Amino acid sequence: MKIGMFSFAHMHAYSYAGCLQQLPDVTVAGIYDDDPERRQKMASQFNVPGFDSAEALLNEGLDGVVICSENARHLPMVQQAAGRTKAILCEKPIASNREDGQAIIDLCARENTRLQIAFPVRFSPPIQQLKEMLDRGVAGKIISAKCTNHGSMPGGWFIDKALAGGGAVIDHTVHVIDVLRWFWDTEVTEVYAEVGESLLHPGLGIDDAGMLSFALANGVYGTLDTSWSRPSSYPTWGDVKIDVLGDMGLLQADAFSQNISVSSNEAGKTQWVGWGSNADLGLIQDFVEMIREDRAPSITGEDGLRALEVALAAYESARTGQPVRILQ
Repeated sequence: MKIGMFSFAHMHAYSYAGCLQQLPDVTVAGIYDDDPERRQKMASQFNVPGFDSAEALLNEGLDGVVICSENARHLPMVQQAAGRTKAILCEKPIASNREDGQAIIDLCARENTRLQIAFPVRFSPPIQQLKEMLDRGVAGKIISAKCTNHGSMPGGWFIDKALAGGGAVIDHTVHVIDVLRWFWDTEVTEVYAEVGESLLHPGLGIDDAGMLSFALANGVYGTLDTSWSRPSSYPTWGDVKIDVLGDMGLLQADAFSQNISVSSNEAGKTQWVGWGSNADLGLIQDFVEMIREDRAPSITGEDGLRALEVALAAYESARTGQPVRILQ
């Protein structure tokens, strides 16, 4: 199987490419990136060809494409790949605005190209175990979900609204909302949010913190603390934690709890190094199996669009100071 990498603008591309190279009978056929320096560096690091155009890489006869460009450039890259390959794995969020997200879905459907959205948190064992316990009704009738997704401020294009669509709220909301939708096969119906611009990083010029309160169609209420609040000295990039309260108990999951503390003079700090499972590898294995088995994606474009709509509703709520209803 031949998979092409489209852009290394998003840091997740480094992990995805490494995961692809771990899989039997899978070849990273090449890297296309419009940044020549980054393209050359990544091609050398992964020992694969670098291509200066999407067309040249697509001419290699790819079975699938992984897109990790800036959010606003997802649609142009999908436009290049749809119909030329069997499947596309698109980094989250699906796009920087709803219109582009819908256009991506419609184009892939029209060109008979399978579209999967990169939500690796679904493949975290603690999160999977939480879903299994919820499916069994261990906590009884569910009342609420308290969630966090914190991280370090990534800089670069992530703080350019034209390329990212927003800051921490669009960056971190979509992961958690996707998981909650997956837990209960339900939708977020209303969002109230307070969003802080340059709250943690003076002069940043974009949102770096947000607190969302939301209602789900199944009657569950939730909160999400989403921020770029972790300093560079923090031992890991951030967290995804979910506390689910039911009338029979509380379930708590930490998606990235599999780690050991390593103090390194070279790194200049103590870091948490992951061990055991790899959620990114689970995502990539699922994408490859989808192509091999000729089946529908487990995480669809519609999943990506619904999660994006919640982030966009949070921005609208913060702008108006009022709750925002999400029409289904």
